[in-house]
This record gives sequence, C-alpha cells and structure tokens, in this order.
Amino acid sequence: MLRRPKILAALAAVALPVALTGVSLGGGPPAEASVQGPPSAVAASAYQAAAEKYGVPEPVLLAVAYAQSRWDDHAGAPSTSGGYGPMHLTALGASEVADLSGKQKVASADSLQTLRKASELTGLDQSTLRTDVTANINGGAAVLASYQKSLGLPVGANTSPAQWYGAIASYAEAGTKATAAGFADDVYTIMAKGAARTTNTGQQIVMPPVAVTPDKSQLAKLSLPDGAKPAQSDVECPPSLGCEWLPAPYSEFGDGDYGNHDLANRPKTGKIDYIVIHDTEGGWQGVLNLVQDPTYVSWQYTMRASDGYTWQHVKANDVAWHAGNWYVNMHSIGIEHEGFAAQGATWYTESLYRNSAKLVRYLAVKNNIPLDRAHIIGHDQVPGTVPSTVRGMHWDPGPYWNWEHYMDLLGAPIWGKSVLPVKAGSIVTIKPGFEGNVQVLNSCDTPGTPCREQGTNFVYLRQAPDDNAPLVKDIGLHPDGSDGTTEVSDIGSRAAAGSQYVVAERQGDWVAVWYLGAKGWFKSPKSAPDAFAKPGLVVKPKAGKTSVPVYGRAYPEQSAYPEGIPYQTVTPLQYSIGAGQAYPVGDLNIETDYYRAVTFNGQPPADHVQVLGKDKYYQIWFGHRMAYVRAADVDVRPAV
Repeated sequence: MLRRPKILAALAAVALPVALTGVSLGGGPPAEASVQGPPSAVAASAYQAAAEKYGVPEPVLLAVAYAQSRWDDHAGAPSTSGGYGPMHLTALGASEVADLSGKQKVASADSLQTLRKASELTGLDQSTLRTDVTANINGGAAVLASYQKSLGLPVGANTSPAQWYGAIASYAEAGTKATAAGFADDVYTIMAKGAARTTNTGQQIVMPPVAVTPDKSQLAKLSLPDGAKPAQSDVECPPSLGCEWLPAPYSEFGDGDYGNHDLANRPKTGKIDYIVIHDTEGGWQGVLNLVQDPTYVSWQYTMRASDGYTWQHVKANDVAWHAGNWYVNMHSIGIEHEGFAAQGATWYTESLYRNSAKLVRYLAVKNNIPLDRAHIIGHDQVPGTVPSTVRGMHWDPGPYWNWEHYMDLLGAPIWGKSVLPVKAGSIVTIKPGFEGNVQVLNSCDTPGTPCREQGTNFVYLRQAPDDNAPLVKDIGLHPDGSDGTTEVSDIGSRAAAGSQYVVAERQGDWVAVWYLGAKGWFKSPKSAPDAFAKPGLVVKPKAGKTSVPVYGRAYPEQSAYPEGIPYQTVTPLQYSIGAGQAYPVGDLNIETDYYRAVTFNGQPPADHVQVLGKDKYYQIWFGHRMAYVRAADVDVRPAV
C-alpha cells in the first residue's frame, strides 16, 4: 500500500528538491594550488612548520586536521558545509550567516567564516587558503592559536596538548558546548590512538600516538549554550552527542488528512531491522522547516554537516515516512545528513561521519540491529514496492558517501580479505577503496558534462569481461531495455562498497556475479582486488523452478488479514531469479507483516495494528538494492 495522495506528491518532491540553504563560495574561481615539491615532502614538513610558526603543538594540529578531513584536501572543493582543505576552513557567505541568526542553534558568524579569519591572521588571500595545502594548514594553525589566546591560555609549540581543549572545542564551530565537547573528545581520542594514512593526493602522513589527559574545565570558558541533556529530555541519543528534540507534527489538516508520521509501539508493532542513511539535498535550516510541516514527510533525525549537531523529530517506536517503501518504513529509522548526492564536488564532512556513527552505534545496540551493510543501508538500497515505483526510488546518499570509512567508524569494517578463493559459487564483498577509486560519472552540475574527478564508493558492472563492454541493463530503471549509463543518478549498473554477490564465473582478472537476474562483470585483479570471498548463505531456486520472483516488501498472505483490514496485494517486481543463479542472504529472520495505520489516532482492531503472516520471506542482496524472496520458492545453502 502506498501512502496518501498528498504524501505521495511530497515523496516525489524529495527525490531532487531545490537546495534550501545554499553555501556561498564567493571570490570567483579558486586560484591554482602553489604547493611546491613532492606531496610526501610537503606533508612531512607543513604541519611541523605551521605548528612552530603559530605556536600550536604539532600533535594538536595534526589531530584537529584529521578530525576535520583526515588530512585530505579534496582538490580545493568545498565540503557540504562550505569548508576547504585539510583544516576545513569555512566560508559561509554573509547572507547565509544573517539568515541563520536567531534561528536554530548555530555557531557564531565569525566561526562560520574561519576562511576569512585565517586570511586576516596570515595575510594570505582566501583563494590561496582554499587551494594551497600548506597555506590551508597555516591558516588552521593561526585560527587555533587565536582561539587559545582569546581564552587567556598559553600559546607555544612546546605547550602541553592537554592545555588546548578549549581552543580545539572552539574550532568545532559548534552551536552548543555539548557538540563542541564531542569534537574535542574526538580529537583527543585520535591523538591517543595515533593515525597514519595516504591522503587523496598521495601524501603519506604518520601521527604517533600521544597519551594526554585534557583539561576539560576549559569548556566553561566558551560562550555557548550547554545544549540538550539526553537524560533530561525527549531525545534518544548517546550522551556524548549533542542532540535536540524538534518534533515532527502528528496532526490533522484540511480535508481530514494527517501528517507526517504514524504512531506505533515498535518493536511490539514491528521490530526495527534497518537504519537508513539519507542526505538532505538542501541546507539544514530548510530541511528542519520541511519536517515541521504536517503536509510533508518525516524522518527520525537530521544531522548538520558543519559540526554534526543533531535534531530528533520522531521517536524510534513510531513510524516515520522517509524511505518511499511502507514495509521499510515500518522496520527502519531514517537519518537525514546535510549534503548533496551529486552537487558539484562537495564532500561529506568528517564531523558528520563521526557523529552519525556515534548515533547509529547507539541506535543499533538499543534496537538489536546488526552493524552490517545489510542493515545499515543507504536510501539507494531501499527497493521499489511494485514495478511501477522502481524507477522513482531514491539514490542518496550517492556515489560520494564513503561507506568503507563509515563502517570503520562504526567498528564494523567492510570485509577486506579473502579466506576463500574467489570462484564460481562463492560470496564476494565489494571493497574497491575510496580515494583512489575514481569512476567516470556525468551530470553532477550540468546535464551531460563530466563530474569532477574524486573518489567513489562503487565499481561498474559490464555485460562482458571487457573494459569497453556496455554496462549491465536494469529493466526497472530502463524499461526500454537500454544499457546502463554513467549518469550520476543511474545506479543500475553499480556494485557499492559492502554489497555482496555470488560469483557466476571468473576469467583471469574479471569476475562475473549474479546481478538483477543476469551476469555482471567487473575487474578484480588478484594483485589489487575489489572483491573478497567470505563464508555465508545463499538462496537458489528450488529444484524444478525455472524462475523465482522477487519482491520489494514482505507482506502477509491474504488469509492473515482480519475482517475490516483490506488485503495488501503481494506483487512481484519486474525482476526474477533464474535457475542456476544464486544470491547472498541478508537476513533470514525478517517479519512478514503489515502495520495498518491509515487514520489519525486510529485504534485496534481496525487501525494502528500489526497484521502478521505465516508466509515466510528472506531478505537478499539483489543488484544495487535489497529485495525479498518467499522461503517457499528457494533453498538456503552455504556458499561454496
């Protein structure tokens, strides 16, 4: 069953809404970077030199940069919150700052323009600070030192990192002390563990661990509100995460319709199996306005990019209208992240990733949700409900969401080793890397034009083991039978990081997997593989069946519906599983159910009631999205 007409219109509008609060870059096109020497040589000296010049302990500078960008410069492209370079110097325009004043909790106008502040402190122009790695590091060091001085604390490269808690918290550009403290705590955790990685430009940076106990009393010096205290408020968040309750309206309007979610009593009225990762396709303030509109749709949480500040709108035990699939809504929690799936070359901030991981870990433990990519899913993994809705399903958070890094932060890394040979019948997990995995995409900014080169989270699947072979077909997205495309929104030929497939065939460096009922080929050399074999269970059509249907929801059989509740037709999608094919199991223990909620404040037995069926289904990995199959149609077997 689809939602009401007004809600259907709203769902359609969510696909690519207009950006509601944009970021003003200003200053015209950025100047060319002026970094001299090999990248590794620049990396080896830039942080040390900036630390000495501006009087910041080098471990502090390195850890702050890692917490902001993991030392990546993103080729001078802005983040989703208008930050540049490894130090994430921000450049929110004056009009945007004015627009935010007096509204939801927001950092000060000065902190939202640290690029300008860095320019004033260093004498470097803003274009250079955006694009020159060394200049950007110097700018960040200067801003950190200025925060330390403003708090009346000692400055110097040899000062103890323990004395920089307040300055680090200030650098978070947070709207509350709770969020600022969360950032500072992250920085000191990074400092204690140490870090080492190769950046997007090939820079090799190593930060040895430094054990230090920070002076957290400095937080009192910051002129920020305390923020919500989860133990004393309505929010369902971990104590270390700054959260605020901003309720979505449950109210009637106009013609007797209502919005914008449904009251429930989960898990009693349906267990929570999934956490769905969305992006907002707009600025946070406009999105917060939308979720407070009863005629619009809803989701459980919104997270701001600049500092990871989080608003909760719908209780976890209630059903938000966020996934475009009522069955998935019934069994999921939706989190909107400020950002864009394709716009330009913007990138999701490290604060967003880290705070989102904190929230998801908390929700997963609280609701017994497995921390894996079959249950922590993107909106782009949610299946269409019936054939007619497949083409309109969403594709956020998009190809630039770093699933590998995100799952690392969750403490549930994507499988990256093979304990079994990659051969016909084995299950493989896709892990192509991110920074070095630059795939051709088009139409991020202008239709038909190439997107800016940057790391992506997927590999393309082709119809034959050849780099020039056409991409695999998706009859749901291309009903005319045409080949897949490299359009940024066309996800029909992609295998994303963490997704699993069953190998159909191998030829040298090429691997074919079963994908949407056919073979899809990708290159995975043994010397540098993109897929890794692991044990697991697969589904295969039962003996004698030439074809098995797949479904976008696991609704009960007709006999399960009591009098007064209309039967919700079980309709197969346009795909099928052929004889000899196999697909990995995502979950064997999903509920076959339908939560009836169609009237305002409805009461059982006719409304706000869970209908449970006996016709068992399994969740499987199927193409670029998940799907469901009837247990009666398939056999479950260990992969070979």
